Amino acid sequence: MILLCGLMVQAANPALRIALLKYNGGGDWYANPTSLGNLVDFCNKNLGMNIDPEPETVEVGSPELFNYPFVHMTGHGNVVFNDQESQNLRQYLTGGGFLHIDDNYGMDAYVRAAMKKVFPELNWIELPFNHEIYNQKYSFPNGLPKIHEHDEKPAQGFGLFWEGRLICFYSYQCDLGDGWEDPEVHKDPEATRQKALQMGANLVQYVFTR
Repeated sequence: MILLCGLMVQAANPALRIALLKYNGGGDWYANPTSLGNLVDFCNKNLGMNIDPEPETVEVGSPELFNYPFVHMTGHGNVVFNDQESQNLRQYLTGGGFLHIDDNYGMDAYVRAAMKKVFPELNWIELPFNHEIYNQKYSFPNGLPKIHEHDEKPAQGFGLFWEGRLICFYSYQCDLGDGWEDPEVHKDPEATRQKALQMGANLVQYVFTR
């Protein structure tokens, strides 16, 4: 194992690795069980990437968190980080890691409070549509695609920045992860599902090529 930009990387395994974040508080961190695997498959096929086809699950407070340059978080309910978990996540993100939070509807107030504990000095900034994250292989001139409707609000992408670097991207009122799931789960039109996968691929490409 070697340390690279603050991240521990398995030297023996050339494949890139991503993981799903497991947190406490009662929220369903395990929502969308097929989503990450499908996103990885899409990225490997369409971006020519070499991501491990089996995403892992990692706990917020675990030292294993540092093995994954890209970590995805989702759910519908409560999110609680204790002091040790908050410090671990802070060290991970300031050391080079990246967290994508996808509100699967109902976690907004909780995740904002939890991340405020991690970074009390930072505020969420809505990313402009010309930000790199919307302009990787796939272009999204109007920002995040709207996958599922809940409150008749537009999809929004918020970021936390550390020393000028985007360390956390929060997709709100969007449901990207739903769009990554197997087609039969939500029965979304294929065009909608492709937009979700393309936006997810932009996130992955941004993290691994910046």
